Amino acid sequence: MLEVRGVRAGYGPVEILRGIDLEVGAGEIVALLGSNGVGKSTLNNNISGIYKPFAGHIAFEGREIGGARPEAILSLGLVQVPEGRRVFPNLSVRENLELGSYRRGRAGRAVNLERVVAIFPKLRERFAQKAGTLSGGEQQMLAIGRGLMSEPRLLILDEPSLGLSPLLVEDMFALIKRLNDEGLAILLVEQNVVQSLAIAHRAYVLENGVIAMSGKAADLASDEGLRRSYLGM
Repeated sequence: MLEVRGVRAGYGPVEILRGIDLEVGAGEIVALLGSNGVGKSTLNNNISGIYKPFAGHIAFEGREIGGARPEAILSLGLVQVPEGRRVFPNLSVRENLELGSYRRGRAGRAVNLERVVAIFPKLRERFAQKAGTLSGGEQQMLAIGRGLMSEPRLLILDEPSLGLSPLLVEDMFALIKRLNDEGLAILLVEQNVVQSLAIAHRAYVLENGVIAMSGKAADLASDEGLRRSYLGM
């Protein structure tokens, strides 16, 4: 579904990504792993059209999208849930969810809303509550629910476990696995190596703007170099 080839990107004169190759197939969870500052969010933002790559190609379902406007990319079904949740704090939970279907999924808004609150029952209980008053875990649920309202064909999740308690982290990864089991392709961008590799089909490790390792998730989970670098083992 998603093909990234030779992408170089950054901010102003500063190059962060130095020739990235990556792909996500239909029905896959693909994990993009790496520590803070290696370029994970830079790649997400170039895929989503927030920034334009310096060079290279990004294609979604065979259509070139590198440098396309974010709303055009969203309309194709490539949806990002950004790092840090970024809910609209002064709007209600329901209003935040409905905004997810502003550009895509408007015709199915009512059905999708019921689907989202079936996945996240707590959100129904808080429909009228301002999003900024929710807990961190509830805001993450809301951010993912808002993304699902756009009827994604490929969902990019940027650090969905960031700032959550260990118990909520377990729940979050179980949810991601459930969404994928229902057929949704997911690009999972995470620092949580162990749990990401446990649910992903394939994975890439990003270091200093380049892909340092890639392969089947199970193979990377047993790789001694990765275990030493990221797990301290």
